[in-house]
Amino acid sequence: MEILNSGRKLGGKGGSPLMFEWYGEKYWGAAHGLAGITHMLMDFELTSDAREDVRGTLKYMIKNRFPGGNYPASEEDTKRDILIHWCHGAPGIALTLVKAAEVFGDEEFLEAAMNAAEVVWNRGLLKRVGICHGISGNAYVFLSLYRLTGIVEYLYRAKAFACFLLDRAHVLMSSGEMHGGDVPFSLFEGVGGMAYLFLDMIQPRSSRFPAYEL
Repeated sequence: MEILNSGRKLGGKGGSPLMFEWYGEKYWGAAHGLAGITHMLMDFELTSDAREDVRGTLKYMIKNRFPGGNYPASEEDTKRDILIHWCHGAPGIALTLVKAAEVFGDEEFLEAAMNAAEVVWNRGLLKRVGICHGISGNAYVFLSLYRLTGIVEYLYRAKAFACFLLDRAHVLMSSGEMHGGDVPFSLFEGVGGMAYLFLDMIQPRSSRFPAYEL
């Protein structure tokens, strides 16, 4: 598979079996980096070597996360523990770790996903509404863990984020205290993603992060 061959050429030297580059940076996140690519690879029937490369890449990320549990945006940005987004940071990586726990049956991945969820709970109530880098996307971390574990606390946390949006988002956007997205009605940046979350809250066991969780 060309994706694996490309990742192996850039990986290995720095400790991660796979590594990818986009616009000159080696990103980790779900939108542009390791988390998103490994997430997609786990949808395929992989050889044993490929499975170990994916597993090893995720373990590399866990080993090199920030002490507080969040994840760097890229290999070049390991000092700034700032971003708590699906695109960059713990939320998107948590979704990939949940999938890895299902695919590999490895408790380390589940534990890491649960640790990332704590970061999202404590720091993920953002000033944006969308699913890419906003509260709506962060709520899916809790929904994903609820589906996998059945732990009702994760459902309550997803409801807390969703209820905050339902009660406060339009007021805060109107006052300028919350960003409605550069494309305000879009799925990934705007209220389209918030509406999608509200629909998923009706049947949380069937919820899926749009275009990411299959």
